[in-house]
Amino acid sequence: MKYLKISISIFFVFTVVSGVCFVGGCGHGGFSGYNNSWLHPQEISSVYVEMFDSQSFRRGHEYDLTDAICKRIETDTPYKIVSDRNIADSVLSGKITSIGKRNISVERNTGRIFENQANAVVTVRWQNLKTNEIMVDNETVDTSVDFSTFVGQDFEYSSKVAMNRAAERIVELMQKKW
Repeated sequence: MKYLKISISIFFVFTVVSGVCFVGGCGHGGFSGYNNSWLHPQEISSVYVEMFDSQSFRRGHEYDLTDAICKRIETDTPYKIVSDRNIADSVLSGKITSIGKRNISVERNTGRIFENQANAVVTVRWQNLKTNEIMVDNETVDTSVDFSTFVGQDFEYSSKVAMNRAAERIVELMQKKW
């Protein structure tokens, strides 16, 4: 009988504590918590993506980045990509400020490069054409991808992966600020 009273008491305390935690976690009583509002601004429905510029000596990566951004916007946001700037609600533009590679590790005995890293730095601007509000103002996105020639990887493949990662981060910048 004594153990039954203790277990009922523990159950009661657990129920009260979990109820308080649940109510406190839902944003009631002045606490900020989770909400179910939109991640992206609702006043925008279409985006015109300008061809990204490149200040790097390595050419062709601006095409990869622009293509990856368009695909990410179509799949990860409620926005549609339009090909005419005159009918777009917003314009996304930017430039690749640098893309390159650096050595990470060298084989001790032979001096051969064992592992490299492809780096890309992109600057982004997103403007609402309806209100002329600049929603993302020259934000910098920095990505890097490791690769090794010993396993058949090269800079071209790694730079495309870096462009895809940059596109992913650029589309994340299009979300509302928390």
